[in-house]
Amino acid sequence: MDILVYTTEGCFYCTQIKKLLQRANLEYKTIQVGSLEYPKAKFKDEFPNCKGFPHTIIDGVEYPGIVDVAELLVKKGLVSAKKE
Repeated sequence: MDILVYTTEGCFYCTQIKKLLQRANLEYKTIQVGSLEYPKAKFKDEFPNCKGFPHTIIDGVEYPGIVDVAELLVKKGLVSAKKE
C-alpha cells in the first residue's frame, strides 16, 4: 500500500492515525502541513475541499479524517476493531 498522511502540528487525530498505521504494520510517509517545506497555502491549492486533518491518501484514494482509514484497515483485516 502506498500511504501518504498530511498532518498538522499538535493534531490529536494525526497522532492517532500514525499509531493506527503502526499497529497495522504499514509503512507510510507524512507531510507536515504548515511547515516551511509545505505551507498551508500549498495544501489548500492541492486539496481545496479538505475540511480537516489528518488527510490520508492510500493508493491514490483520499480519506479525510481517521474513521474512514480505520474502517478500511479493519475491512482488510490489518487491525481488529478492538484495541489490543
